[in-house]
Amino acid sequence: MHPLVTRIDLDAIAHNTRCIRTHVGDRQLMCVIKADAYNHGVDACMPVMEANGADAFGVATFAEAREVARLTTKPVLAWLWAPGEEIPAGIEVGAPSIAHLRSLIDAAPTLPTPIPVHLVVDTGMNRSGIDEEAWDEAFALAAEAEAAGTLRVKGLMSHLACADTPEHPFTQEQLDAFERATQAAHRAGLHPEVTHIANSPGVWTRKDAHLDQVRPGVSLYGSEPVAGQDHGLRPAMSWVARVVAVKPISRGESVSYGLSWQAPEDGYTALIPAGYADGISRSWQGRFGVTINGQWYPQVGRVCMDQIVVWLGSAEPQVRAGDEAILFGPGGMSADELATATGTISYEVLCAPKGRTVREYVGRG
Repeated sequence: MHPLVTRIDLDAIAHNTRCIRTHVGDRQLMCVIKADAYNHGVDACMPVMEANGADAFGVATFAEAREVARLTTKPVLAWLWAPGEEIPAGIEVGAPSIAHLRSLIDAAPTLPTPIPVHLVVDTGMNRSGIDEEAWDEAFALAAEAEAAGTLRVKGLMSHLACADTPEHPFTQEQLDAFERATQAAHRAGLHPEVTHIANSPGVWTRKDAHLDQVRPGVSLYGSEPVAGQDHGLRPAMSWVARVVAVKPISRGESVSYGLSWQAPEDGYTALIPAGYADGISRSWQGRFGVTINGQWYPQVGRVCMDQIVVWLGSAEPQVRAGDEAILFGPGGMSADELATATGTISYEVLCAPKGRTVREYVGRG
């Protein structure tokens, strides 16, 4: 029994993958498992996704791609890298600039087969991708390299900025831009096997963005990417701790560094073994709490490196050392609720557990 655990429900991962698979029909499903499957664990989660409908996998870095490629025979795409990095054999590579494309062409002689490339186009997010004024040059260069057998243009991709706000007009502007990019690629003689732009919110809010392939991330792990919508997803992660101690406190006495909180009346506190070294940001303090035996209790005082204190109130506590305290997850606040309370997003909350946190799995997927 560990004092601090992220509990991952593999049955929830399987359920969410099937939900997306059903929703997108015959479109290819690329499951995004970057950042160690959004902190859920690639080794355990990826086989479950594969068994429940994944056609391909997407990651950010080459290091992640190498790890995933050893676990599957399905395509693995990586899109965040610097020109000059060693290109791993056997993976698909996103090319977000002409410099990246030239780097792939230079590396091609060292690899056993032509590199499958997904050309990344910027459709207005201004983060990553080939700018529109450079599309013709990039597509011509890619077509020349493809004709020479140096690389294979497997895909054309971009990323939606505002799909989590369904009424936002910018999504249509991006889809229009992506269509222009697709036509420009065709004029250059390129015929990518897959086009893809839809992230998790795009999967649910814009069927016209499904194209050949969708690229969901956070929905696989049970978080609703669009506020107020419910697609029957099941949260897969719970972050739980074991109460270390229950202590009495008198009215006016203070708690933790800086003595920033005083007990409003005689009562009790509980000590929870999780702090900023484990992923609880100091910016969360005073804005969240834990659920113990079905009752929510607020965190009080400063967040410390290793621990937090929660206020149990004035009544004789129904909490004992060893009881489970849910920081977020089923039975407590959801990751979405905690994100709202602390001024962030569920993605960051799911990535928060770290440090001394031990991961454990339930369900069979």
